[in-house]
Amino acid sequence: MPAVKRWSRTGLTAAALAAAVSLTGAATAAAGPVPDARVLAHLDMADGQRPENIALEPGGGADVTFAFSRQVARITPDGRAHVLATLPAPPAGSATPVLTSPFLGGIVRAHDGTLYFVYATGTGGLTGVWRLRPGGIPQRIAALPADGLPNGLALDRHSGLLYVADSALGTVWRVPVGGGTPTRWAAAPELRPAGFLGANGIKIHNGAVWVTNLDKGTVLRIPLTCHGDAGPVETRATGLADIDDFAFTGAGDTLLAAINKDNEVALVRPDGSHSIVLTAADGLQNPTSLAVRGGTAYIASGAYFTNTDPNVLAAHVAHGRQGKGRI
Repeated sequence: MPAVKRWSRTGLTAAALAAAVSLTGAATAAAGPVPDARVLAHLDMADGQRPENIALEPGGGADVTFAFSRQVARITPDGRAHVLATLPAPPAGSATPVLTSPFLGGIVRAHDGTLYFVYATGTGGLTGVWRLRPGGIPQRIAALPADGLPNGLALDRHSGLLYVADSALGTVWRVPVGGGTPTRWAAAPELRPAGFLGANGIKIHNGAVWVTNLDKGTVLRIPLTCHGDAGPVETRATGLADIDDFAFTGAGDTLLAAINKDNEVALVRPDGSHSIVLTAADGLQNPTSLAVRGGTAYIASGAYFTNTDPNVLAAHVAHGRQGKGRI
């Protein structure tokens, strides 16, 4: 990938002072119409509201991490953002690997409403997995290496284990939801970065841990063995440069992937083929993460490069549809 396409999330303080630009909610995707794509929430860059990851609430809201303001927030169905917690700032002079600034990444929600998220600061005292119980304060439950960049986070509800994709170390860590010492669950070459960020988005699905690699543009599947160990890494899709987070559309292996730099969402089929189903014309502003519930996909956009309108967008998911141009 040419150097001009390498993206960086540093230097966002000045960019966050730019005014937000409102977009229309319905437009045309690259491969065909998505008539009900709509922006649910326009967020405020001046307040550091750049969503990095998203988890859905049962009442119709969504919980997000604001990557560089160190905040966890809830977006209500009417599009308002309410800060639930602000994580402590690292000591002066600290530098997060790759990104320099403190970085708040993946978030998941347990059935009891507890939120788990990952935080990277370049310091041993703060980097790791954090927990926020309803009405409580954020607590770190597991320390991760200060030279790592915990990014994606997935919850295996059956085993009670959290899986963390480390973009700097090319590692998947495993941590019990109750906290404790993390285990290096997988560290294959396919997870490593190739100049910037490696392992990124992560999900538990159909007996495996699925991971994206941003630098290599791949979707990987790592089987969970009968003992819970990592099986051989399988590359399930390629050619997805700058892929960030992703979400499965249903019980099968079809997924939607956020293509950050190009303002796109790709539909990736089980055979690895893919097509673009949403673009900037639909309101995407450097999409970072997705979540799917029922017939709707929710896409968070951080506007890291457009610097105009960080937002959360919704689009209909047509289950079982394999044709091009429709989600």
